Amino acid sequence: SQMLMFSAYLAAVVALYLVPLAISSPCIMEKKALAPKPAILGHRGAPMLAPENTLMSFQKAVEQKVYGVQADVVLSYDGVPFLMHDKTLRRTTNVEEVFPERAYEHCSMFNWTDLEKLNAGEWFLQIDPFWTAGSLSRADYLEAANQSVCKLEDMLEVIKDNTSLILNFQDLPAAHPYYSTYINITLETILASGIRQQAVMWLPDTERQLVRQVAPGFQQTSGLKLDTERLREKGIVKLNLRYTKVTNEEVRDYTMANLSVNLYTVNEPWLFSILWCAGVPSVTSDSSHLLRKVPFPIWLMPPDEYHLIWITSDLISFLVIVGVFIFQKEEYPEPQWRLGSIRTYNPEQIMLSAAVRRSSQDVKIMKEKLIFSEINNGVESTDELSFCSENGF
Repeated sequence: SQMLMFSAYLAAVVALYLVPLAISSPCIMEKKALAPKPAILGHRGAPMLAPENTLMSFQKAVEQKVYGVQADVVLSYDGVPFLMHDKTLRRTTNVEEVFPERAYEHCSMFNWTDLEKLNAGEWFLQIDPFWTAGSLSRADYLEAANQSVCKLEDMLEVIKDNTSLILNFQDLPAAHPYYSTYINITLETILASGIRQQAVMWLPDTERQLVRQVAPGFQQTSGLKLDTERLREKGIVKLNLRYTKVTNEEVRDYTMANLSVNLYTVNEPWLFSILWCAGVPSVTSDSSHLLRKVPFPIWLMPPDEYHLIWITSDLISFLVIVGVFIFQKEEYPEPQWRLGSIRTYNPEQIMLSAAVRRSSQDVKIMKEKLIFSEINNGVESTDELSFCSENGF
C-alpha cells in the first residue's frame, strides 16, 4: 500500500512537471513579433456607460475614441429605421407600462410615433446589467433615465465623422409592409447621412449584389466562417465572428489571405491580450473604455523566459519535496520493533513495561499473566524479555 501511494504521488508530481510541455499560448512569443493593438468597436455603443443602442450610448463611444461601433437595425411599421437588438421591446423599454396589450409584439410592428413614447433608459438604471450604474455622475444618471428609442439617422449623425460602423439587421415578419424593401430603405438612410462608404462594414447577405452596385465603397463583411476561396468569390473583405468560433491558426490563415477578422464580444483585458497576441485586427466590446487603457498584452513573455521560469519552479519544488521527506524521517525515526514481532506483545507486556512505581503485588500479578500468555503462544523461553522484579525472576 505504501508503494502504491508513493507511485501515485510520484505520477502526480511528474505530470505537474511536464504540464508546461502541453501548454500553448499565443502570448509566449518574442516581443518584436507582436502585432499592432486590435482596434476596438463599441458593442451597441458603450453599454457599460449608457443604455445600449441609445443616442447617449453612441455619444459615449465616440468620447472613448473607439475605432467603430456596432448597432442593431430594424424597420418600424411605417418605414423608419431604428435601433433595437431584441425582437420585442420588453427588455429595454417600458412598453409593458405604455402598451401592455402589445408587449409581446415584434418591435417592427410599432409605428415610429408609438416608439417615440417609450423610455429606453430606465431599465438600465433598474437592472444595472454591468454593475456600472452606481458609478455614473449625477448628470449622466439623469440623462440615462431619459433616453428614448434611437433612430438610425440620429446615430449616424453622431458617429459619421471619425467612426466606422458595423450593422446587424433583424428579419422582419412576413406581414410587415416593408418586408421585401427594408434593405433598400436602410441603405438609403445610410448613404443620405454623409458617412464615408469605406467606414461602413456591410454584414447582411441579403441583397449584397444590390449593395455593391449602389455603395461600392462598403466593406463587404460576412458573419459566416467560410474558406478563403468562397469568401473571395463572394467579394468578402472582412469577417465578423464570435471569438469562440475561430482558432489562432484560422486567424493567421485569414490574415495571410488579406481578410480582416473582427471578433465579438470581448470584454476582459486578459482575453483581449490573448487575441492581441494572436494577431486579431479588431474586436467588438461592451467595455471599450477599459480595453482602450490596456497598454500591453498581459503575461507576454519570450519562450526562453517562459521555459526558465518553469524549470526553476520545478527544481525548487523538487528540493522542497526532498527536504520534507528528510525532515519527516529525522523527526519521526523508525520504531525499534517491527510489524512482524509486534504481534507477540500483549496488554500485560505493555502495562508491565510502563510500570514504574507499582506495588509488588500488582507487578507479580502482571508477570503471572504474562507467563501464561507466553506459554499459550508457544514461547519456550522468556530470556528475551527484559523485565526485572525485586525477587530476581
